[in-house]
Amino acid sequence: MSTFVDHYNNHRYYESLENLTPADVYHRRGAKILKMREEIKNQTIRKRRLQHQAAAA
Repeated sequence: MSTFVDHYNNHRYYESLENLTPADVYHRRGAKILKMREEIKNQTIRKRRLQHQAAAA
């Protein structure tokens, strides 16, 4: 039973919690995680644009 509870609270992401775990939300790490994800997304978009421009040139 403890394995299930650990998985449920610490490893399983929930769409209704913006793809965070309940533990992340409870410990108020959610905003930091979402900010990091946004930064990674922006870096990826910039990198893809540069690759596309280099390939098109």
